[in-house]
Amino acid sequence: MALRGPRLEFSVGAFLVLALASLMVLAVASTNQRFGGGGGDYVLKARFSQIGQLRKQAPVKIGGVVIGQVADIQLDSVKYDSIVTLSLEDKFKDLPADTSAGIFTSGLLGESYIGLQPGGDPDVLKSGDEIAYTQPAVDLIQLVGKYMFSGPGNTGAAESHDGDNAHAPAQEP
Repeated sequence: MALRGPRLEFSVGAFLVLALASLMVLAVASTNQRFGGGGGDYVLKARFSQIGQLRKQAPVKIGGVVIGQVADIQLDSVKYDSIVTLSLEDKFKDLPADTSAGIFTSGLLGESYIGLQPGGDPDVLKSGDEIAYTQPAVDLIQLVGKYMFSGPGNTGAAESHDGDNAHAPAQEP
């Protein structure tokens, strides 16, 4: 019986240590953080008129592959545009100067992310450069509202009334 106690305590302790370690890994992975320093990153900026639900640490992708994240979002106090700072992995530092950036959403109601589309310019963007070609976020609620409340409107109702009278049998006096 004496051997059973320490063995049970060791098993429970090992299980708890593994559980805590897996929770730590899960917490780090879910916040898009990396182990170690971020010393190989380089920074680009992009100016958008509308960023929608874009947040810090949102992914930056090329062709669906994550190559970095949104490091910061600031408001330009002169032009009132949003300036988004992108922190990209160092191995992707040779992006052409005519690369474009857009804000997209994963799925219908998923997270927002920055999508980069490399161009064909032989010159490359250097750390700290601003991406010249940007596409703002599409506000889904605004689009639905615009679609619902524009279009035929009252003319559609008037046509249905005229149409009813046009097909009614002629009445004799």
